[in-house]
Amino acid sequence: MTKIAMLTAGGLAPCLSSAVGGLIEGYSAVAPDAEIIFYLYGYQGLLTGTSLTVTADIRAGAHLLHRQGGSPIGNSRVKLTNAGDLAKRGLIKTGEEPLAVAAAQLRKDGVTILHTIGGDDTSTTAADLARFLANEGHHLTVVGLPKTIDNDIVPIRQSLGAVTAAEQGAIFFENVVNELTTAPRTLVIHEIMGRHSGWLAAATAETYRRRMNETAVLDFGVVRKDIDALYIPELPIDIDGEAKRLRAVMDDKGAVAIFLSEGAGVADLVREMEGRGETVERDAFGHVKIDKINVGDWFSKRFAKLIGAERTLVQKSGYFARSAAANAEDLALIRDMVALAVATGLKGESGVIGHDEQRGGELRAIEFPRIAGGKPFDTNVSWLTDLLREIGQR
Repeated sequence: MTKIAMLTAGGLAPCLSSAVGGLIEGYSAVAPDAEIIFYLYGYQGLLTGTSLTVTADIRAGAHLLHRQGGSPIGNSRVKLTNAGDLAKRGLIKTGEEPLAVAAAQLRKDGVTILHTIGGDDTSTTAADLARFLANEGHHLTVVGLPKTIDNDIVPIRQSLGAVTAAEQGAIFFENVVNELTTAPRTLVIHEIMGRHSGWLAAATAETYRRRMNETAVLDFGVVRKDIDALYIPELPIDIDGEAKRLRAVMDDKGAVAIFLSEGAGVADLVREMEGRGETVERDAFGHVKIDKINVGDWFSKRFAKLIGAERTLVQKSGYFARSAAANAEDLALIRDMVALAVATGLKGESGVIGHDEQRGGELRAIEFPRIAGGKPFDTNVSWLTDLLREIGQR
């Protein structure tokens, strides 16, 4: 008997609700008798056995999920290889093996197909579960859908939700940019999510400027719409050289706008904090808690003095952008990936669905051992080099 389970994990992205809705629709069309359950709040729900059965009403209304943001079944940041953290949070008992607990729940629930919607950690954890169960003689088909607004999963060309997040960040700044007119010599920093990859910050800047150029504006007086700098983790930042350049912009235009990836300069900031004897908080995955070190504030304090800003404003678009419903481009990508995910699941094949950059961009179920995070953002792409040249940074 086929029994399907789904979970969403990690941070939010503008694809989760639609992907869940698409999976419900897909299985309802081709395997209407198959039972579907959700594990609530990701792997946390799997560990605790907290699940919800998909009813006829949910199936009938699944199409509405394509217009919703967030995740209808909840997310959490749970790493099944971090037993100490899970025991501390009361999700397992001290001494228990998390994979064994999760596997036992899947066996108890009779799950034959597990769909995970998340980033590389989510997918590789699902693969660990499948291997654990296989060693115990239980076959579990695991099919992942790639979710990350950073668009940094190897070898997947485009992850779900990233394009929408870039668009929403651009829309966010279309209002924030008007703060440049509030007072003379104003510095506005738009801080954008992206711990290791600058793709989202760069794509947000490119989307913003494209939308800006497509919008007619009565340009006179102190109106400022363009941006003046983009800083991302992959490119070095010459603070002194940039300060000199931006000081000239401030003197000429009366305001400066910067797009900043939250991961830009983090290594320097962490070294500075630890050098002062401060403790840098990290999450269950060992990642520095970006929201605790305040990268935007660090940059604003340095640049404000160097460029002679009289007013400084840091605005973060991350939660606004990642919580949105998927746009038309992402909906099309979700539709194609979900259709293959359902077909793959019913065939009993495991993998992560995506356009495989190492296989000519073919949309396929990519083998779990080939999935990894931290895909480098190619800073030589023409749209980025054009953008940096146009804003005077190159």
